[in-house]
Amino acid sequence: MRILISNDDGYLAPGLIALAKALAPIAEIVVVAPDSNRSGSSNSLTLERPLSVFRADNGFYFVNGTPTDCVHVALTGVLSYKPDLVVSGINQGQNMGDDTLYSGTVAAATEGYLFGIPSIAFSQVQKGWGQLEAAARVAREIVERQFDALPKPYLLNVNIPNLSYHELKPLQATRLGKRHQSEAVIRAQDPHGREIFWIGPVGAARDAGEGTDFDAVAKGHVSVTPLQIDLTHTVQLDALKKGLS
Repeated sequence: MRILISNDDGYLAPGLIALAKALAPIAEIVVVAPDSNRSGSSNSLTLERPLSVFRADNGFYFVNGTPTDCVHVALTGVLSYKPDLVVSGINQGQNMGDDTLYSGTVAAATEGYLFGIPSIAFSQVQKGWGQLEAAARVAREIVERQFDALPKPYLLNVNIPNLSYHELKPLQATRLGKRHQSEAVIRAQDPHGREIFWIGPVGAARDAGEGTDFDAVAKGHVSVTPLQIDLTHTVQLDALKKGLS
């Protein structure tokens, strides 16, 4: 198996290093990741300037761009082959519910999916890298399963509680929950007295009922959510057709 690995925390992030270490014994891996933290970059591509690719002492490639840039450049310029799988992570912090729309971790996997490659995004629920080895072990086991029952390509979003391996409960297939809107921005001043704004904290969970990713991880399960890209609102489409006829 040949696997492309990326993330949004940057090529020096412990989660990326742990994931690469866990997958190296079972696959031929190539790591192409951002040069710095690009959390919250979503599916953005860098179009206003050229991108550069560098190679670190550990063999990882890093790019002065977004997670989507990294996977795009890897698949269309760096690699001479099409990998069997694209994985992203392990992210520091959860990517559940509406957060997936902003997530650079999910975006990196999404880019692989758009190129017709099965792709998986891995995140830990809590920040701080607690129990990272357990999360990496779970990630490897998920990759080894290959999900042959799913039509390919597939796009999976995996969230792993920060628990020891033996405390983690089995994988649970879930749907995305929903959050309340984010908290208000935090106003401050820069050293020159100019007003600045920090994006506020995420909102609380609004839909965290049974079957959601929020509910699964709260109970100690590893949440696995299949994602799709079609954003068409089919109900409104039918209504729109009637309104335009």
